[in-house]
Amino acid sequence: MLLDGKAVAMRLREEIRTEVETLRPALGRAPGLTVILAGGEPASRVYVRNKRLACQDAGFNSELVELPPSAAQRDLERLIDKLNGLDEVDGILLQLPLYPGLDSQALLERLDPSKDVDGFHPQNMGRLALGLPGPRPCTPAGVMALLKHYGLSPSGQRAVVVGRSNIVGKPLALMLGANSLEANATVTLCHSQTPDLREECRRADFLFLALGRPKAVSADMVKDNAVVVDIGLNRTEQGLTGDCDFEAIRPKTTAITPVPGGVGPMTVTMLLRNTLEACKRRNKL
Repeated sequence: MLLDGKAVAMRLREEIRTEVETLRPALGRAPGLTVILAGGEPASRVYVRNKRLACQDAGFNSELVELPPSAAQRDLERLIDKLNGLDEVDGILLQLPLYPGLDSQALLERLDPSKDVDGFHPQNMGRLALGLPGPRPCTPAGVMALLKHYGLSPSGQRAVVVGRSNIVGKPLALMLGANSLEANATVTLCHSQTPDLREECRRADFLFLALGRPKAVSADMVKDNAVVVDIGLNRTEQGLTGDCDFEAIRPKTTAITPVPGGVGPMTVTMLLRNTLEACKRRNKL
């Protein structure tokens, strides 16, 4: 089974769009998201454009604030402080990576946690670890929503997450191991110092790949009938590819995500959901 993130994302966005229209009369406006772009990566511009288009399509108010390479840490601090205080701004997204010399962690911690729609603020990461409500990092949340849509529950299964980034690997491991009907997996978190990555992957009923290395996982590293979720997105001379050898692995799996068209569209959709939920919480709706 191919896990079509694009199709699922479009369905969820339609639900979000409908809820926005329902809330608009009580709120007197649309939910508002401000994106801060203070980095020179070409890919960041593509991501920001896609996020803003998705916001517009869902009926959100979307604003982009772009800062030049000469921007100092204090400039971003002042901007975040201003946005924290604006009632019409429900969500703030600091697009990473930033220009060299800027302290991204300090700036993420400066965000009002209630407006942190990426779910990266330490307070929100702590709430995730404790199983308390709050915004969840968008890519892991998208993975969980995709599994739910297709009725693929990791409960009671062995889940292996390859990659321990704060953005994907760590929060995904926490979500998979949470005490809930849609989680309850036995989770192994692998990384660059894992002694035998091949053997760890072969044990997985659910295998989640977030290495950032094209085709790093081959067919002999995946057991028969596993569910493989490839979160990697790598630009190669042959085009975009994930972290696994998709064509070789697909025949062995129960389900697998394509790259592109798998997890990527779900990430943007979870950003919309987080922004909508932030708006509702802040306005007690």
